[in-house]
Amino acid sequence: MDVIRGAEALVKIQNNLVIKKRLPKNYRIPEIDHDIRKKRTKTEARIISMARRFGVPTPIIYDVTEDTIIMERIKGRLLRDIMSPKYSQIMGKCTAILHNNSIIHGDLTPRNVIVKNDRLYFIDFGLAFFDERVEPMGMDIHVYFEAIKADFDNYVELREAFIEGYRIMSRFNEVMERLEDIEARGRYRV
Repeated sequence: MDVIRGAEALVKIQNNLVIKKRLPKNYRIPEIDHDIRKKRTKTEARIISMARRFGVPTPIIYDVTEDTIIMERIKGRLLRDIMSPKYSQIMGKCTAILHNNSIIHGDLTPRNVIVKNDRLYFIDFGLAFFDERVEPMGMDIHVYFEAIKADFDNYVELREAFIEGYRIMSRFNEVMERLEDIEARGRYRV
Protein backbone atom coordinates (compact mmCIF):
# COMPACT_ATOMS: atom_id res chain seq x y z
CA MET A 1 0.00 0.00 0.00
CA ASP A 2 1.31 3.43 -0.97
CA VAL A 3 0.62 6.37 1.35
CA ILE A 4 0.96 9.99 0.27
CA ARG A 5 0.61 12.80 2.79
CA GLY A 6 -0.53 16.11 1.35
CA ALA A 7 -1.29 19.43 3.01
CA GLU A 8 -4.98 18.63 3.40
CA ALA A 9 -5.26 14.85 3.21
CA LEU A 10 -3.70 11.44 3.60
CA VAL A 11 -4.04 9.40 0.40
CA LYS A 12 -3.77 5.61 0.54
CA ILE A 13 -3.52 3.58 -2.64
CA GLN A 14 -4.74 0.01 -2.23
CA ASN A 15 -5.01 -2.24 -5.29
CA ASN A 16 -7.69 -0.55 -7.43
CA LEU A 17 -8.78 2.00 -4.82
CA VAL A 18 -7.67 5.43 -3.71
CA ILE A 19 -8.73 6.38 -0.19
CA LYS A 20 -8.44 10.11 0.49
CA LYS A 21 -8.95 11.12 4.13
CA ARG A 22 -8.97 14.78 5.10
CA LEU A 23 -6.77 15.44 8.10
CA PRO A 24 -7.83 17.44 11.16
CA LYS A 25 -6.17 20.82 11.65
CA ASN A 26 -5.05 21.27 15.25
CA TYR A 27 -5.14 25.05 15.01
CA ARG A 28 -8.92 25.02 14.46
CA ILE A 29 -11.65 24.65 17.04
CA PRO A 30 -12.54 20.92 16.78
CA GLU A 31 -16.23 21.48 15.96
CA ILE A 32 -15.42 24.01 13.25
CA ASP A 33 -12.66 21.77 11.87
CA HIS A 34 -15.09 18.84 11.68
CA ASP A 35 -17.65 20.94 9.80
CA ILE A 36 -15.04 22.31 7.38
CA ARG A 37 -13.62 18.85 6.60
CA LYS A 38 -17.10 17.40 6.15
CA LYS A 39 -18.15 20.20 3.79
CA ARG A 40 -14.92 20.09 1.74
CA THR A 41 -15.06 16.30 1.43
CA LYS A 42 -18.66 16.38 0.23
CA THR A 43 -17.94 19.26 -2.19
CA GLU A 44 -14.88 17.54 -3.65
CA ALA A 45 -16.78 14.29 -4.25
CA ARG A 46 -19.69 16.17 -5.83
CA ILE A 47 -17.39 18.15 -8.14
CA ILE A 48 -15.49 15.02 -9.22
CA SER A 49 -18.77 13.31 -10.10
CA MET A 50 -20.16 16.37 -11.88
CA ALA A 51 -16.99 16.87 -13.93
CA ARG A 52 -17.24 13.26 -15.05
CA ARG A 53 -20.90 13.71 -16.08
CA PHE A 54 -19.95 16.80 -18.10
CA GLY A 55 -17.35 14.78 -20.04
CA VAL A 56 -14.09 15.37 -18.16
CA PRO A 57 -12.54 12.01 -17.23
CA THR A 58 -12.20 11.62 -13.45
CA PRO A 59 -12.03 8.68 -11.06
CA ILE A 60 -15.33 6.98 -10.21
CA ILE A 61 -16.47 7.75 -6.65
CA TYR A 62 -17.39 4.58 -4.74
CA ASP A 63 -18.13 5.97 -1.28
CA VAL A 64 -18.02 9.21 0.71
CA THR A 65 -18.01 9.58 4.48
CA GLU A 66 -17.65 12.73 6.56
CA ASP A 67 -13.91 13.05 5.89
CA THR A 68 -13.06 10.31 3.37
CA ILE A 69 -13.56 9.68 -0.34
CA ILE A 70 -13.07 6.17 -1.71
CA MET A 71 -12.58 6.25 -5.45
CA GLU A 72 -11.27 4.39 -8.45
CA ARG A 73 -7.53 4.18 -8.90
CA ILE A 74 -6.49 5.32 -12.37
CA LYS A 75 -3.41 3.31 -13.37
CA GLY A 76 -1.49 5.48 -15.78
CA ARG A 77 1.29 8.03 -15.90
CA LEU A 78 1.34 11.56 -14.58
CA LEU A 79 0.88 14.09 -17.37
CA ARG A 80 3.98 15.86 -16.05
CA ASP A 81 6.07 12.85 -17.11
CA ILE A 82 4.76 12.58 -20.69
CA MET A 83 3.65 16.14 -21.51
CA SER A 84 3.20 17.02 -25.18
CA PRO A 85 1.39 19.73 -27.16
CA LYS A 86 -1.34 17.17 -27.94
CA TYR A 87 -1.97 16.58 -24.24
CA SER A 88 -1.81 20.29 -23.46
CA GLN A 89 -4.52 20.88 -26.06
CA ILE A 90 -6.68 18.19 -24.43
CA MET A 91 -6.02 19.93 -21.08
CA GLY A 92 -7.37 23.13 -22.59
CA LYS A 93 -10.49 21.41 -23.88
CA CYS A 94 -11.19 19.67 -20.54
CA THR A 95 -10.58 22.90 -18.64
CA ALA A 96 -13.05 24.69 -20.92
CA ILE A 97 -15.64 22.01 -20.15
CA LEU A 98 -15.09 22.53 -16.42
CA HIS A 99 -15.27 26.32 -16.75
CA ASN A 100 -18.35 26.18 -19.00
CA ASN A 101 -20.00 24.39 -16.08
CA SER A 102 -18.68 26.83 -13.42
CA ILE A 103 -16.17 24.34 -11.97
CA ILE A 104 -12.83 25.79 -10.89
CA HIS A 105 -10.21 23.08 -10.30
CA GLY A 106 -8.06 25.23 -8.02
CA ASP A 107 -4.82 23.31 -8.61
CA LEU A 108 -4.64 22.80 -12.35
CA THR A 109 -1.16 21.34 -12.90
CA PRO A 110 0.32 18.42 -14.89
CA ARG A 111 0.85 16.70 -11.52
CA ASN A 112 -2.93 16.48 -11.04
CA VAL A 113 -3.67 14.69 -14.29
CA ILE A 114 -3.14 11.01 -15.06
CA VAL A 115 -2.85 9.80 -18.65
CA LYS A 116 -4.26 6.34 -19.38
CA ASN A 117 -4.89 5.05 -22.90
CA ASP A 118 -4.46 8.59 -24.27
CA ARG A 119 -7.21 9.96 -21.99
CA LEU A 120 -6.48 12.65 -19.42
CA TYR A 121 -8.02 11.95 -16.01
CA PHE A 122 -8.28 14.97 -13.74
CA ILE A 123 -7.54 14.19 -10.09
CA ASP A 124 -7.17 16.04 -6.78
CA PHE A 125 -10.17 18.34 -6.70
CA GLY A 126 -9.37 19.19 -3.07
CA LEU A 127 -9.24 22.93 -3.82
CA ALA A 128 -12.08 22.90 -6.36
CA PHE A 129 -15.17 25.07 -6.09
CA PHE A 130 -18.06 26.43 -8.11
CA ASP A 131 -17.80 29.95 -9.51
CA GLU A 132 -19.16 31.69 -12.61
CA ARG A 133 -16.73 34.63 -12.50
CA VAL A 134 -13.88 34.92 -15.00
CA GLU A 135 -11.27 35.83 -12.34
CA PRO A 136 -11.06 32.29 -10.86
CA MET A 137 -11.16 30.82 -14.37
CA GLY A 138 -8.22 33.00 -15.36
CA MET A 139 -6.40 32.01 -12.16
CA ASP A 140 -6.95 28.32 -12.93
CA ILE A 141 -5.26 28.79 -16.31
CA HIS A 142 -2.54 30.98 -14.81
CA VAL A 143 -1.66 28.19 -12.34
CA TYR A 144 -1.39 25.73 -15.23
CA PHE A 145 0.77 28.09 -17.28
CA GLU A 146 3.09 28.75 -14.33
CA ALA A 147 3.46 24.99 -13.77
CA ILE A 148 4.36 24.25 -17.39
CA LYS A 149 6.68 27.27 -17.52
CA ALA A 150 8.60 25.88 -14.54
CA ASP A 151 8.84 22.32 -15.87
CA PHE A 152 9.07 22.40 -19.67
CA ASP A 153 11.41 24.03 -22.17
CA ASN A 154 8.69 24.10 -24.85
CA TYR A 155 6.43 26.24 -22.65
CA VAL A 156 5.29 28.53 -25.49
CA GLU A 157 4.23 25.58 -27.66
CA LEU A 158 2.39 23.95 -24.73
CA ARG A 159 0.68 27.24 -23.85
CA GLU A 160 -0.52 27.77 -27.42
CA ALA A 161 -1.81 24.19 -27.61
CA PHE A 162 -3.76 24.68 -24.36
CA ILE A 163 -5.30 27.92 -25.65
CA GLU A 164 -6.33 26.15 -28.88
CA GLY A 165 -8.16 23.48 -26.86
CA TYR A 166 -9.69 26.08 -24.54
CA ARG A 167 -11.35 27.89 -27.47
CA ILE A 168 -14.53 25.85 -26.92
CA MET A 169 -15.07 27.89 -23.74
CA SER A 170 -18.21 29.98 -24.25
CA ARG A 171 -16.57 33.02 -22.59
CA PHE A 172 -13.16 32.44 -24.20
CA ASN A 173 -12.33 36.09 -25.00
CA GLU A 174 -13.43 37.34 -21.61
CA VAL A 175 -11.35 34.73 -19.75
CA MET A 176 -8.28 35.37 -21.94
CA GLU A 177 -8.52 39.11 -21.24
CA ARG A 178 -8.71 38.43 -17.52
CA LEU A 179 -5.75 36.04 -17.79
CA GLU A 180 -3.71 38.86 -19.37
CA ASP A 181 -4.64 41.11 -16.41
CA ILE A 182 -3.62 38.39 -13.92
CA GLU A 183 -0.29 37.84 -15.68
CA ALA A 184 0.37 41.59 -15.77
CA ARG A 185 -0.28 41.87 -12.02
CA GLY A 186 2.26 39.11 -11.41
CA ARG A 187 4.96 40.69 -13.57
CA TYR A 188 4.98 43.96 -11.67
CA ARG A 189 4.89 42.55 -8.16
CA VAL A 190 7.87 43.34 -5.97
